[in-house]
Parts: sequence; structure tokens; C-alpha cells
Amino acid sequence: MMRMKTSKTTGPSPMAMMNGGSGEAAAHEWELRPGGMLVQKRNPDSDRTSAPPPTIRVRVKYGSIYHEIHINSQATFGELKKLLTGPTGLHHEDQKLIYKDKERDSKAFLDVVGVKDKSKLVLVEDPISQEKRLLEMRKNAKLEKASKSISEISLEVDRLAGQVSALESIITKGGKVAEKDVLNLIELLMNQLLKLDGIMADGDVKLQRKMQVIFF
Repeated sequence: MMRMKTSKTTGPSPMAMMNGGSGEAAAHEWELRPGGMLVQKRNPDSDRTSAPPPTIRVRVKYGSIYHEIHINSQATFGELKKLLTGPTGLHHEDQKLIYKDKERDSKAFLDVVGVKDKSKLVLVEDPISQEKRLLEMRKNAKLEKASKSISEISLEVDRLAGQVSALESIITKGGKVAEKDVLNLIELLMNQLLKLDGIMADGDVKLQRKMQVIFF
């Protein structure tokens, strides 16, 4: 009697694939979903080419008010924060979203952490982020004001430079220039230099100020 040989085909286990096992699936990263299910980690870019995910409705409590938001089930918490800016009046960078007693990162996906239709979340204000953003806004406003002041000084200096050239032209041709006109022009230029010295600036505005000082 002939004995038939049988072969058993085995594929790489999820654990093997997570540890760099062979096969096409090994090229994918894996993640553990709520409930202990092991799935391939989603690539945000590849999701854009697949069928659109369903829209879910979540309830977000801010203070004593609940806000009902309709959003893509595979959106990020950052996208949800932007949708909450309108109804709450709170800048998305000043928000903290709490789900299941844990603050969620803006880059985290809603479905990955278990958010589904009719899920409830809590929104709180982040005073540290708000302070940082306001400080950055003040800094930008200060730089913008400095840049504007330098531009105004530059225009005035250009105007005075025209007067200097006119006096030089008169002297070159053998003409006479009143001493008081020369002294007045020098005083006006010095005033602009003092204004320029009083401007505190950083970055590109500092370079702009330096170039204007070189003119003097």
C-alpha cells in the first residue's frame, strides 16, 4: 500500500508579523484595538482612496452644555476640536478632549480609541496652551509693529537722502548752502537714527533694522 504524504500550509501568525515575520502582511504595522483585537494599523493616506467611512454623532459636554457633533468616524480628535470651535467659541489649540476619563491626543483617531455613534466626551479649556498661544500672538504683533516702524523710518530717510543729494549737487557746482539748512538736515537724520535704535526686534525684522542702520 502506498502511503500518501500530506503537507500542511501554515501562514505567519499575527505575533510573527509584528516581530518582522515574512510575507506581504509583515510589511504592515499592527495595533491593539479596544477589546484585545489585533488589527493592521491604519494608514491615513490609504484611507482616502477607499470607500468613505460612516458619519457618527457624538455628544460633547462643555461646562453645563452638551454639543452634538456629526463627524467622520475615522477622523482625529484634532478635527473634532476644530468643529467644536464654532459652537463653543474656544480655539481648537486651547481645548482638551476627555474620553473615558483620559485626555486624547489631537493626532489620535476616534475609532481607534473606541469612539462610536452616540459616544460622550468632555471638553475642557487648556489654560497653558491658551497662554502660550496668546504670548505667540503678542510676539507676532510686536514684530509686525516693529517692521511697520522700520518701514516708515526707511521712507523718511529716503526723503531726507534726496535733500542731501540736492545740497551736494549745489556745492559741487560751486554754489553756497546755508549752514542752518545743513544742520537742520543732520538733526532730522539723527532723529530717525534714534528712533531706529529704540526698536527691539528679532529674526527678519532684526535684519531689516540692521540693514537700515548700515545706511546711516
